[in-house]
Amino acid sequence: MKPFTAALALSLAASLPAAALLTGPVLAAGASDTDAERQARWNEIRTSIFGDKAVQPTDTLVKVDAPVRALDAALVPITLTMPEKDKVAGVSLVIDDNPSPYAANITFGPAADPGEIKLRVRVNNYTNVHAVVRTKDGGLFETTKFVKASGGCSAPMGMSDEEAMKGMGDMRMKFAEGAPGAKSTEATLMIRHPNFSGMQMNQVTRDYTPARYIQKVVVSQGGRNILTLDGDISIASNPVINFAFLPEGQAPVTVVASDNQDGRWEHSFPVPAPSN
Repeated sequence: MKPFTAALALSLAASLPAAALLTGPVLAAGASDTDAERQARWNEIRTSIFGDKAVQPTDTLVKVDAPVRALDAALVPITLTMPEKDKVAGVSLVIDDNPSPYAANITFGPAADPGEIKLRVRVNNYTNVHAVVRTKDGGLFETTKFVKASGGCSAPMGMSDEEAMKGMGDMRMKFAEGAPGAKSTEATLMIRHPNFSGMQMNQVTRDYTPARYIQKVVVSQGGRNILTLDGDISIASNPVINFAFLPEGQAPVTVVASDNQDGRWEHSFPVPAPSN
């Protein structure tokens, strides 16, 4: 297993100790692992990411909604719900048995409504999925969901690499029609990017396609940060992120996305007028 990427390390540097880097071998994973083996693996991953900082279980601060058995291991929908959203500064997603377990780190800005976030991920094995909330007072709290899937990180794209990269960096954003007087607006961001994992074999050349994936997504409105997402190879191809924010005026929502090969794309989207 490779250590989690520099992007995630930099994202957590301000809030976590230097020991958060994955620095050693992680226990091997398998569909037949016992609960004790899975717990031992999580203990090692948790320590590698968060150091000696306590990570307490919670039933109220964060919930994970995911299919028990994935229909498509390369495209697994995950919903993270934070019922006590006023306490939440950010949330991290860890897919324990993926080659790179640290899937995403999301930091919410002052313009965010952090009650819920949705994204699609790759799942490579029968695994526990952990969501770890960071509260505004510096606490860490986690919950777990078990997902049955296999081969999501190495699943081929079903097209040539050239086709998969066409239009790379194109973005769309859809805004949900809110209820009259609603304070927040729900948005769905779609980014055209293959998010190659480095484990996928080109079906023509029979060579492995080099990893190329979105490392960072920054979403803001009028200079106010909504969220920053640091990702890795576990995010599915053509990332889709659903989130909510607190609009202020009619300034457009701006998205800046960058990948691990120095690709950078920026788009702005007009915000619909509020309902009366």
